[in-house]
Amino acid sequence: MSVTAELPGLRRTVALACRILANAGLAEDILGHVSVRVGEGMLVRCRGPQEAGLLFTHDRDVQLVDLDGHGDVAAGWAVPNELPIHGELLRARPEIDAVVHCHPPAVLVAGVENVPLRPVFGAYHIPAARLALDGVPVYPRAVLVRRPELGRELVEAMGSSTVCVMRGHGITTVGSGAHAVEQAVVRALALDVLARVSIERARLGARAADLTQEDLAELPDLGPGFNDLNMWRHHVARLRLAGLALE
Repeated sequence: MSVTAELPGLRRTVALACRILANAGLAEDILGHVSVRVGEGMLVRCRGPQEAGLLFTHDRDVQLVDLDGHGDVAAGWAVPNELPIHGELLRARPEIDAVVHCHPPAVLVAGVENVPLRPVFGAYHIPAARLALDGVPVYPRAVLVRRPELGRELVEAMGSSTVCVMRGHGITTVGSGAHAVEQAVVRALALDVLARVSIERARLGARAADLTQEDLAELPDLGPGFNDLNMWRHHVARLRLAGLALE
């Protein structure tokens, strides 16, 4: 199948990703964006002439541009101010196929208050536990990443991780492969779970110890079909229940 033939399906996936993030409370109002690699460029969520926020993203809001944000963008639409988040990550890390940037309030609070994201729970949410175990890198500047050099700073801070906290700002997560967008969204959801639990722990005094190696050994990777696609379908169903499914 040609890249051109794939575009409608990818546009729909990116639009759904934006709606899922907003419906789950990770993208408030008009802030945040999602991209997916297409050839030498990307499809990215843009702001249109009747912008209503991520919760109401349509396929037409997803435009094809190069990694610098140049392309045949439809009249009235504009690429995100923070397009360098997407462009510089996709340029620097060829294994990445999708990028999510959003602003979960819990992660924001955890970041600015230096609440540690520790692996204290296990089977409750294995992907979130593994994020904590691997360690979540932090980009320390609370800036609008609107220049390539700032995007490269983010890339450096993120290293080889699949998630990054942007202190005083939000998060960036990435995905790879045939279901890269779904994977990046589910990683954002997992990071939000980790932050919400960590904030509540801090409020209660944070006395729990990290998981033991013995318990960690009993937390298998259940695979992308379970971790990513099942979770994605669940959130698409929640959109449908809320009357927010794409027509």
